[in-house]
Amino acid sequence: MKRQKRDRLERAHAKGFQAGVAGRSKELCPYQNQEIRCQWLGGWRDAQEARSVGLYR
Repeated sequence: MKRQKRDRLERAHAKGFQAGVAGRSKELCPYQNQEIRCQWLGGWRDAQEARSVGLYR
């Protein structure tokens, strides 16, 4: 059970990162669950940071 939960959170983080790299707005987060939404936004923020240092365009 814990593995399932972790996988879901990791997937949300990865999807948020992909959205951030693509330049999508954080307002477009598809998740309503607070825990999963936080993971998605964390990925989005990581992507924004990576873009700001020039890793992605």
